[in-house]
Amino acid sequence: MDTPPFSELGLPEPLLAAIESLGFERPSPIQALAIPPALHGEDLIGLSQTGSGKTAAFSLPLLAGIDLEDRFPQAIVLCPTRELANQVCEDVHRYASHMKGLRAVPVYGGAPIDRQFRALRQGAHVVVGTPGRVLDHLKRRSLDPSGIRMVVLDEADRMLDMGFREEMEDLLGQLPEDRQTLFFSATMNRAVSTLIERFGREPRTIQVEQKSKTVSSIDQCCYEVRQRSKVEVLSRLLDMDEARLSIVFCNTKRSVDEATEALLARGYAVDRLHGDITQQMRERVLKRFREGTVEVLVATDVAARGLDVDEIDLVINYDLPQDPEDYVHRVGRTGRAGRSGRAVSFVFGRELHRLEMIERYTKQSIRRERVPSQELVEGRVADRLFEEIKERLDEKRFDSYEEQFDRLLEQGYTPTDVVGALLTMLRDESGREFREVPEDNEEPGQRRPRRERPPREPRERRERSGPHDNADMTPLFLSLGKQSGVKVGEIIGMLYNESGVPQGAIGHVKILFKHSRVDVKKEFAEQVISAMKGVKFRGKPFILDHDRG
Repeated sequence: MDTPPFSELGLPEPLLAAIESLGFERPSPIQALAIPPALHGEDLIGLSQTGSGKTAAFSLPLLAGIDLEDRFPQAIVLCPTRELANQVCEDVHRYASHMKGLRAVPVYGGAPIDRQFRALRQGAHVVVGTPGRVLDHLKRRSLDPSGIRMVVLDEADRMLDMGFREEMEDLLGQLPEDRQTLFFSATMNRAVSTLIERFGREPRTIQVEQKSKTVSSIDQCCYEVRQRSKVEVLSRLLDMDEARLSIVFCNTKRSVDEATEALLARGYAVDRLHGDITQQMRERVLKRFREGTVEVLVATDVAARGLDVDEIDLVINYDLPQDPEDYVHRVGRTGRAGRSGRAVSFVFGRELHRLEMIERYTKQSIRRERVPSQELVEGRVADRLFEEIKERLDEKRFDSYEEQFDRLLEQGYTPTDVVGALLTMLRDESGREFREVPEDNEEPGQRRPRRERPPREPRERRERSGPHDNADMTPLFLSLGKQSGVKVGEIIGMLYNESGVPQGAIGHVKILFKHSRVDVKKEFAEQVISAMKGVKFRGKPFILDHDRG
């Protein structure tokens, strides 16, 4: 459905300013239908799937009703899990970025309650939490319910399925009767309808139909890829695909950082988004991504919430998500606005069972493919280079170089010699060094023999080691550490790029405060040490030599 702009929904100026700064252009269907009646104080039942934009659908009218002068709880949002409570609280703060002094506090079990006591005593306008912990604060009188004007039940069906029925009924019974209540649920079952009948005040039902869980215009496939091969296979896919913008999804912040550093070391225009990125930096990264300055964005699910960019051509699940719904949300980032898109997933081992769960959930098959070979990628890159040269020839975009061409001919070179040399230079400049991976020799679904474990050594002989540590490695001392701001990906990328050693020559890297230890295969140690002489890190010299202990 076509939706009106946010400016026509009746939202106050500070919220519209926040929406604009976040890059949202038009509301989703659930937002367009829910925000106006919620602003008028009506109780609502919002039936929509996760990922439809329901967080903004209730957060924006909730914030519109907050009086910043009164530093007491005025709204409560109930969520089924601590993770969702944290996400919703972060979103509330994002939407309230232009409401100076707004405080939202997350409260949930499994976290120190005394810290939550202090946060509530300091004054909170909005409380976001799980039913059990919110009820606990009500009973302890650390949360005063007398000023509550709105309560939101986010994923009401899931909270009831998790056994929160009694807590929710007890909690809702303690809140002011003249409050406004918003129920959001993916399904309307008997338990949800009973709760609404008891605690709702003639609520209006808003339902957004979900035609299909994934868009048919999105081509979905997967590759069986080991963890240590992911960066190489990811690089091959980026080299092959002519995507204008790509987004790579990881499950953890650490995975985001490692993938980003590895791609930066290989020369890709890449940046990252995860929970540790400040709002100011997030906006700067998204601006560069929309402009195309950054072509590859590596992100976690939480960081990508609210990402509204239509030109994403390729989505890569670097880590397969745990929840099938998260897969749907990730894949839905491409194939927007009538465009086609491609979604690729990396799986291995037990993850294949999770992939089958996703297929059952989406009712669509995900095609298994063989990892693209080095020859295939090089051929695709060469084809693109040929087409670009042909286009320049057709448009006569080379007039200024005729004199240089004539000079080369006068030196006795043939046109074939000149063209061959130029093509070689272009290939060397635009290409990169490929690294062989075990997947190059495997077919999709091929059963691999189980490796026999070597006999365990006596405890006193075993050393704590990294994934590449073995008898073939020798430790090197590097005078760069945490104090220098160096990262593992930067060290590995620098050593490979400067020394030209083959894949697998660099092993485990351990960064300490003032220095680092780098394991290198013995046969390449001297080559690496020699190659790094005179090289500088961020303009400063450093030492790389054998580790003398």
